[in-house]
Amino acid sequence: MEIYQTEEQQVDALKRYWKENGNAIIAGLVIGFAGFIGFNLYKDHVLEQEIAASDAYQAVIENVGKDEQVFTQQGEKFIADNSDSAYASLTALSLAKEAAGHKDWAKVESYLTTAIEKSTSSGIKGIATVRLAKVQIQLEKYDQALATLAAQLPESFKAAVEEAKGDALLKQGKSELARNAYQAAIAAGGESANPALQMKLDDLAEMVNLSK
Repeated sequence: MEIYQTEEQQVDALKRYWKENGNAIIAGLVIGFAGFIGFNLYKDHVLEQEIAASDAYQAVIENVGKDEQVFTQQGEKFIADNSDSAYASLTALSLAKEAAGHKDWAKVESYLTTAIEKSTSSGIKGIATVRLAKVQIQLEKYDQALATLAAQLPESFKAAVEEAKGDALLKQGKSELARNAYQAAIAAGGESANPALQMKLDDLAEMVNLSK
């Protein structure tokens, strides 16, 4: 590498370097600065969208239990207008709960499916998935329920998933497979969340014994 011995030579070298590369350096700084500004503007825009979605969600939820028709209309419109928001799946869950109160299982199934599709949280997805499977069992869609429960969910949902599997299998008359599912649910700690789980297993064992 060339060594400059005097300040004058160093200044001349700097001038030559800037003449040859100055435009590229300036362009790089401008692009970098613009990118920084753009990123912060993007973050601000996203934040504004989330705040707006949060406010709109609160306005919708305030009608829960007051006027079902208004709540349903507002909830469905909210989901359509905020499909990319985390609040879309929460709204769908609320709509499903409202419909379940009137035993409108077809609507419950539809809303829970939407909650799963719009979910950005594995926890919300897990809740909606297990609930959907139970509704499908209620509708005697046993194969669909088992397909629903085949989804990849967090380990914390294993007990609930296995219990729901057992319910679907039992309805199909597959006693042995149902027993295995209930046992897996108990092994995963399901009995602490649902004391009736052991009763299901005991009743199943009694049914098997009576059928022999």
